[in-house]
Amino acid sequence: MMDAENKALQAKEKTEVTASAEQTRAGLVFTPAVDIFETEKEITLVADMPGVRADKLNIGLHENVLTLDGDVQPPESADEVDVFREYQTGKYYRQFTLSQIIDQGEIKAELKDGVLRLRLPKVKAATPRKITVQNA
Repeated sequence: MMDAENKALQAKEKTEVTASAEQTRAGLVFTPAVDIFETEKEITLVADMPGVRADKLNIGLHENVLTLDGDVQPPESADEVDVFREYQTGKYYRQFTLSQIIDQGEIKAELKDGVLRLRLPKVKAATPRKITVQNA
């Protein structure tokens, strides 16, 4: 188990979403559930964002903070009115703090069937390797 100082990826504590400016759109904001896996070479983050299309998903990286921000379009069309719905739609938003061992220029993202898969490769210096000893 890694101690807190060595974690490559840290989820921010669950807090109320606060913005530095007024929201321009009303609506619900959901925190996507994520699974995080680590190998020697990379960290994989899998986020459940059902209903989000690739053109409505923004992934930002600023000052070591990775931000996931996705909008879900309501299922009804403009001329329809909800009579009954068993689920809610809105926006997904979540942030993660990246450590220095992530090669931020090589992050890759793929969205398929509402599941976002982010591959966060580690910098070469952070990946374990074996050093060959030469006979002198």
